[in-house]
Amino acid sequence: MPGEVDRRGFLAAGVLLASVGGTPPASAAAPVETESEHMRAMMAPPAADAPKVGMLIYPKMVALDLIGPMTAFKIARFDIALVAKDSAPVSTDLGLPLAPTHRFDEAAKDLDVLFVPGGIMGTIDCMRDPEVLAFLADRGSRARWVTSVCTGGLVLAAAGLLKGFDATTHWAVADLLPLMGARHVDKRVVKDRNRMTGGGVTAGIDFALTLIGEMKGEEPARRVQLRSNTRPLRPSRTALPPRRAPSARRPFATVGDTWMNKAGRPRWRPEGDWASRSNRPSPMAEGPESPPSRLRGLALRPR
Repeated sequence: MPGEVDRRGFLAAGVLLASVGGTPPASAAAPVETESEHMRAMMAPPAADAPKVGMLIYPKMVALDLIGPMTAFKIARFDIALVAKDSAPVSTDLGLPLAPTHRFDEAAKDLDVLFVPGGIMGTIDCMRDPEVLAFLADRGSRARWVTSVCTGGLVLAAAGLLKGFDATTHWAVADLLPLMGARHVDKRVVKDRNRMTGGGVTAGIDFALTLIGEMKGEEPARRVQLRSNTRPLRPSRTALPPRRAPSARRPFATVGDTWMNKAGRPRWRPEGDWASRSNRPSPMAEGPESPPSRLRGLALRPR
């Protein structure tokens, strides 16, 4: 009986010691981060050495283009800034406003990641806005990574940041990239040196995981993938690549492209022929005096 009491007392003392932060036995496994510890870390200010990410936001953007990558970056504990021309909240395709954390003049001069989301009509406005293009050209000239998702790639190209680079964008407007000096590559995520671009909308999560892997290593990227429960479904008839989609489904999928045509896609100008500055001839070039008839409204000049 005395031995049993001693054993019970020893176990009780061990539990008490552990609860007040006592040193575990040498044979104990390394502590595993609990869910509550992870949530506290997520809510805490980013570490001083955390990668600095400047994410452009603008009216009429696609919310998921931003929210998908932003979620992955947050889980990876990056230092995220939402940057806009002014401090007013911006509208999105879902009607949900997003408030910037920094104006252009407040944004960090040297970024680890410069990121531009897409959004058909908002993209056109950005490509017409010299203040937006000047900001991107300035920060992009020094950023460690220059990145985009969806039609954000067209904005980067309009700012002169994809000239001579492989890139992708939403498949419905990918034929515009060669007009602005980029080389279109038909992949979900395209990396060329320090440029990384993602395809349309949901490709943003694949893009973010790829970039986290490049910046922090494969194991941190896998942890982010696990935390976010990112797991591609098996290929199905409802999730075909655009080039394999049934022709009957394409008019619905290209409604945004039709809208962009009416509002003013970039037009090819003889005095500023983007295609001639690309390493690949533009599939849309029809001759120096006959710009493609479906490209109207927005005149772009090479930077």
